[in-house]
Order: sequence, then structure tokens, then C-alpha cells
Amino acid sequence: MMNSMSMKPRNKVVTLSQFIADEQEKTPGASGNLSKIFRDIKLAAKLMHRDVNKAGLVDILGAHGSTNVQGEEVKKLDVIANDEFISSITAGGDCCAIISEEEDYIRHLNPDAKYVIAMDPLDGSSNIDVNAVIGTIFSIYRRVSPIGTKATEEDCLQKGVNQVAAGYVIYGSSTMLVYTTGNGVNGFTLDISIGDFCLSHPDFKTPSTGKIYSINEGNFHQFPQGIKDYLKKCKEASMSARYIGSMVADFHRNMIKGGIFMYPQTEKAPNGKLRLMYECNPMAFLCEQAGGKATTGSQRIMEVEPTELHQRVPVIMGSAEMVDDCVAHL
Repeated sequence: MMNSMSMKPRNKVVTLSQFIADEQEKTPGASGNLSKIFRDIKLAAKLMHRDVNKAGLVDILGAHGSTNVQGEEVKKLDVIANDEFISSITAGGDCCAIISEEEDYIRHLNPDAKYVIAMDPLDGSSNIDVNAVIGTIFSIYRRVSPIGTKATEEDCLQKGVNQVAAGYVIYGSSTMLVYTTGNGVNGFTLDISIGDFCLSHPDFKTPSTGKIYSINEGNFHQFPQGIKDYLKKCKEASMSARYIGSMVADFHRNMIKGGIFMYPQTEKAPNGKLRLMYECNPMAFLCEQAGGKATTGSQRIMEVEPTELHQRVPVIMGSAEMVDDCVAHL
């Protein structure tokens, strides 16, 4: 029989709720509203985990039969994700407004709440029908208009530097929620045996350089010459090309292993393709908090002045040294 004194103590399990509560205690004057929003996001993420994992068993694959405000085909799971996150956040009552990549208007909620959420409910929709990695991206701002009034466009169109929190959920071999409130980046993996997200990747730090570059090279002939030159350098250095077609998936891998993610302007998309409010700002916040850099090629992403809900910008983000090298070619 093993002596109890010789048994190794188990590692302490820290759930997302516990972690956020501990962080809240360290913040003087914290009201707890932000913690409640994460509770609502966590619930929606667990529902999405359920839906993603049964996608092949029920009728939620394929096209919905409509297009979103971007003119892109809407998948059934896009609609489900949008509905589930909006329903959970609305029920929580701690947000005054939601803006979503799937909608062309501001969805007004509780006028007495002080936070605004911007979200891409389902990133990487083209991967749904082939069982590849997809995700959810979210960003939280503190409103600038008076509490008790209807949220305004000014509340929703804030620079990335004003974010109070940002994160993503990645639905892959496991489901993870990764977030920052400006004090580093932490990752939580869903443990289905207890039905909660548990701290698995504390204090994420991305390497200063890496061997991976992620870009849709099918657009190569439409890229600016500087991007073409940088890609040539990557190939000459025998770097690995890795591109999944989901920003969450490519970003997540590169943040862990070191690498660069690029979606520059092209001849067909002179302003880039990715959306500032729903994708670029939150990922830029996470990237910088993990020690990386995020730029349009000419400007820090989080300092771009938003002018419309679905504004697009070019993106270069990832390991700091690689981003600097890429920008030097432009």
C-alpha cells in the first residue's frame, strides 16, 4: 500500500470563474459586471462546443440560404452562433449594446449597462462543412455615453486601445477560451467531465520570432510588392507555410509556436478583408499582451480610428521580430 505521505499532491484546478473572481479582487472598485459578461460568454461557448461536436449528426451544416452584410454566404452554424451569443449576453443584462459581424446594425440592450461587445460569432465559416477548426472572437469596451441612455455609434466605434477585454474561443481537438483584460493572456480548456473551463495555459507569451508564416498565397499576384518580397525571404529561409483559413486557428498556433499571420491588402480588396472591430482589434490586443505586434503595415492596429461598423483593414500580426521584418519590406 502506498504511504499517503509519499503521494504527490494533485495540481490545483482553477476554473475560469475562480480565476476571474480572483482577478476582480485585485482590482480596486471593480463592480463585477465584467465578470458577469464572461459568465455569459462562457455559457454561449459551451453551447457552441455542443453544437460543433454534433454538427454532423443534425441539420446544422451547410448554407443557410442568405448572405450577411458583407455579401458572404451565411452558414447555418453562423446563425446559430450569432443567436446563442446574443441570447446569452442579452439575458445577462450587463451590456448596453452588441455589434456583430453577422448584423448590419447596433443591437441595443440594457441602457443602464456600461459595456459594449463587438463579436465575430463564428470565425472560419468556410471550415464548417469540412470539420476543420473554427472559433469565436469577442471584444469588450466601456461605453462613453451616459449610463441610462440608449447606446450610441460612438460607444461602438472606439479605437482598439480602449478595449477593456478581448478574447476568442477555439473549437478544435479541445475547446479553449483565451482572453486578456490588459494584464497578460490566459488560456482555459473546457473539461467536459465537470462542464467548465479550467486554466491550462497561464500567462501566454509568444516567442519573439518563429518559423511559421500564415497567409493565403492564392492571392500572391495581388499582394503589394513588399509582401511578395517578404514571402520570398520566408521561402528562402525554409520557413513553414501554415494556413487554415480561420484567423483564430492560425493566430492561436502562431502565438504558441511563434510565427506571423498576414492578410494584407490586395488588388480586389485594397483595404484588406478582415474587420477592424470584430477580428483585428481583439486579436491585436491579445497579440500585444502576449508580447507580439499587430499592424496594418503602416499603423498600429489598435490606434486605427473606426469610421464604420464593418470597416476592414490590412493585418500583419504575430511574433514581434517577424512583424518588424515584414514591415521593413513594405
